[in-house]
Amino acid sequence: MTDTAHRPAAAGPPRLEMQGIAKRYGGVRAIRHADITVRPGTVHALVGENGAGKSTLIKILSGAEQADEGTIAIDGSPVSIGATTDAIALGVQTVYQEPQLFPELTVAENFFVGREITRGPAIDWRAQAPRMLELLDTVGLDRGLASQPLGSLSIAKQQQVSIAKALLEQASILILDEPSAILTDAEIEVLFGVVRRLAADGVSIIYISHRLDELFRIADEVTIMRDGETVSSQPIGELTVREIAERMVGGAISEGHHEDREHGEPVLELESLSLDGAFEDVTLTLRAGEVVGLYGLVGSGAAEVGEVVYGMRRATSGRLRAVGDDRHPASPSAAKRRGIRMVPANRASQGSFSFQPIAFNITVGSLGLLGKAPGWVSPRAERRISDDLIRRLAVKTPSGRQPIGAMSGGNAQKVVLARQIVEQPKLLVLAEPTQGVDVGAKEEIHRIVADLAERGTAVLVITTDLAEVQRIADRILVFRAGRVARELPPTASQASLLAAAAGAIDDEPTPMPGTTEEAA
Repeated sequence: MTDTAHRPAAAGPPRLEMQGIAKRYGGVRAIRHADITVRPGTVHALVGENGAGKSTLIKILSGAEQADEGTIAIDGSPVSIGATTDAIALGVQTVYQEPQLFPELTVAENFFVGREITRGPAIDWRAQAPRMLELLDTVGLDRGLASQPLGSLSIAKQQQVSIAKALLEQASILILDEPSAILTDAEIEVLFGVVRRLAADGVSIIYISHRLDELFRIADEVTIMRDGETVSSQPIGELTVREIAERMVGGAISEGHHEDREHGEPVLELESLSLDGAFEDVTLTLRAGEVVGLYGLVGSGAAEVGEVVYGMRRATSGRLRAVGDDRHPASPSAAKRRGIRMVPANRASQGSFSFQPIAFNITVGSLGLLGKAPGWVSPRAERRISDDLIRRLAVKTPSGRQPIGAMSGGNAQKVVLARQIVEQPKLLVLAEPTQGVDVGAKEEIHRIVADLAERGTAVLVITTDLAEVQRIADRILVFRAGRVARELPPTASQASLLAAAAGAIDDEPTPMPGTTEEAA
């Protein structure tokens, strides 16, 4: 069931039909046979695992790539899309997860950059104003923001500017690529309001997301892809989240369970740790072989705890003891020397070298293993180490020589993780480890985390994903407003976890099963 009032089928031809689409890159078939039909004024979800072919399909529609086979029709007429300019002329616009705009320019300047209305050599701001204000109203932005630098706005508002700019180009087909991945719950509601208004005005929206549950709140229909092929396409109300997930991976999704593991000596101890403006009075103990989850909404302070542990920030007060050392790590390099590793949330800018091959990305943090002399890298050692981790982490790639920038999100995330476990870490900090990856890659990454814990690594997982923290953590610390609001077992209900994170319950801690407080 869904809480979305599904729009009735519109009369006339579909807004978009892509039939028999196929695309090959060298020896790799990115798409074998894909079909999608989108009706006017509807929200059509497109889902699939990373590597299923949905990104390639969208690139073909937007003109960034050309299909080897297949046909495209818009409003019943066959079209040829050989470049992005062709797609724009046909009313196809794409808004990406991270806004592709200019942060140093104002909102108004971003709207019209490249399409300015001029009077002689000068921009005619007065002529541009009515259309700009109309678009701000359409996407629910305050008109006063027009003169503000784009970079001063929240990511959610920047995304709304991106949508408004797409509408300036007279978009009739709007592609939203992972629009909610980096938004708070409140910001997602604003996004959904904009999407519903656009659909009501007749715009056809292709909505790509790995958050399957949210699709039932916004989408009318869903197309599911697997291994480069369309698996099914139907009204979303005919399916459940589990059915979609199982069609994406081609099999049953396990419920997951927490195996009892032996926990060793403390690896990380925080006592009344504080960082001004971020968090305060955080106390926790993490043992070898244990997975502790820090769960909270965006801005809760949980993310900054991980940054302090890894030496990216310096705590203002409190005690931090990591891997037997009472000194706060002065830098990430100092943390690494203790056997601490971190996978950052923003893998694109902080976690990978996009133009370098997979093998380089895996081994670059462990150059001491690649040669006997400083500055000397043995290609054989690099290949041996990277091939072993590619196999161990089930990275889907024809070769370790492939650039990481050409990989799907889930596989790129596994490569970033691989670099941090070349040498078995004593303490691993994972920030949003499966953000933006599909359900299959999530399962694999969760398996890797469990394997690391079995080998004795202490794992600190920082996530805003409720299902994830329940799935992989031995215990959960819920953050709210810079403090630990509650400590709960992974068996706690999602309602309890969310209530604690949102402040809907009191601050009294809930004792974990078997703790001294409960026994007392």
